[in-house]
Amino acid sequence: MKISIPKNIISELPQVTFDGNIYIIDSMSKMSMAVNALRKEKLVGFDSETRPAFFKGKTNQVALLQISSLEDCFLFRTNKIGIPEKLKQFIEDESIKKIGLSLNNDFNAMGRFAEITPRGFIDIQSLVKEYNIADQSLQRIYAILFGKKISKSQRLSNWEAPTLTPAQQQYAAIDAHACLEIYNYLESGKFNPELSPYIVNEEINGTDEKE
Repeated sequence: MKISIPKNIISELPQVTFDGNIYIIDSMSKMSMAVNALRKEKLVGFDSETRPAFFKGKTNQVALLQISSLEDCFLFRTNKIGIPEKLKQFIEDESIKKIGLSLNNDFNAMGRFAEITPRGFIDIQSLVKEYNIADQSLQRIYAILFGKKISKSQRLSNWEAPTLTPAQQQYAAIDAHACLEIYNYLESGKFNPELSPYIVNEEINGTDEKE
């Protein structure tokens, strides 16, 4: 049994919004307060954004790290503050679970910025296979589980812009928060693959795409 949702169905779903608090972390003082707040959590959602490179062979450094609790999302503007030691220690702390998707992409992006060894991470792409979900993109997985669409309209926007627009902030927060939502929902036991309306008969090959 395989579960996969068609693109045309996703396009008709209501759009996801993040209704929690979004904090822009662009200074060392804000960074310290944010990490202190996050250390109170046992489980967080994680994602990163990099300014798109439109020329072959060009790769930009990670511009944003998004770390979300159930109510708050912190957007660390690494293009402005880098990955300071306190944030690095949080990323390397195996006692705090960090839920993401296609995490090798995030790790590679951070590795171009700093010498860092991520610990305590769980990749949604591996988890959903246990539930016969063949789709691997965040948008598709979320749509299967929650019947809502994550907009990808800001994916290729400039994440190194002097100021992040409200649309960029929403996009970034949703991606990190959605990973946390997916993990909690699957771990709660509420999802029964046999009752999914998106069961397909043919063999579906999941992709490694992040979005």
